Amino acid sequence: MSADHPQMNVLFLCTHNSARSIMAECIMNRVGGGRFKAYSAGSMASGEVNPHALNLLKHLNYKTDDLRSKNWDEFAALNNPDAPELDFVFTVCDHAAGEVCPIWPGQPMSAHWGIPNPGDAEGSEAEIALAFAEAYRQLDRRITLFCALPMKSLDRLSLQRRLDEIGQTKTSDNTAA
Repeated sequence: MSADHPQMNVLFLCTHNSARSIMAECIMNRVGGGRFKAYSAGSMASGEVNPHALNLLKHLNYKTDDLRSKNWDEFAALNNPDAPELDFVFTVCDHAAGEVCPIWPGQPMSAHWGIPNPGDAEGSEAEIALAFAEAYRQLDRRITLFCALPMKSLDRLSLQRRLDEIGQTKTSDNTAA
């Protein structure tokens, strides 16, 4: 962060930008306390936010009116000269982690923070809601750990190691793998 760049910009990616990355965007914008501005996008954006994700976010008192599924081209340097300069890019699904990403503006650090897709959940409404709540909990834990990092005192290599460690965090017992 600097006078020209008062907030660090964070982009969360998943394939369809309909649930996990949308929830991560909301969590970061709340937990980040103004230090971070979060965005989300997908390589093959679905065009709509998953209704189960929206319901959970509304239940947790997030503003959802402006949420939308976005293609990652909106954030790519070559496609959008007005795209925000990114400091961090996190993939939250395994498929997006394996894709060749566009060139992002800035020189963002990146890590994979894979979370199972709650959109794949089957069963009763309660079971599906539980899958979304678990994905939210895992994202919240990782984002909270990220926001607690002493950014100014870590060199780039140390910060990268910490980002990777956060991606390995097991949220069931709050320990790293």
